[in-house]
Amino acid sequence: MKIHQFLHTSLDVSDLERSIHFFSEILGLTLADRNLNFPGAWYQIGPYQLHLIVCPPVAQDVKNAEKWGRNRHIAFSVESVEAARQRLDRHQYPYQMSSSGRPALFVQDPDGHVVELGEV
Repeated sequence: MKIHQFLHTSLDVSDLERSIHFFSEILGLTLADRNLNFPGAWYQIGPYQLHLIVCPPVAQDVKNAEKWGRNRHIAFSVESVEAARQRLDRHQYPYQMSSSGRPALFVQDPDGHVVELGEV
């Protein structure tokens, strides 16, 4: 079997409303209109999907961008890291810029998942 591309990622979330706010309002993703057979939400991002599934929280203590980049995380390609940074600033949402100097930033969702926003 040959795998051609990444198809979807699922994230466990404890508070669906807060998570939807983060991914929709803070990051600007569009929530898909789809009936689910599990408590959660679905985002269609081009050919890819992001599933939010309601489960107990898993805490991650993340102190700096260097550690964030080494932890297991989900990464999104954005047209402009600067535009993403401005959006996070408008919402007063904390983030860390990449310490490597590359155009990327790291932010935690409400359940502590690390989300990387980077330019390709």
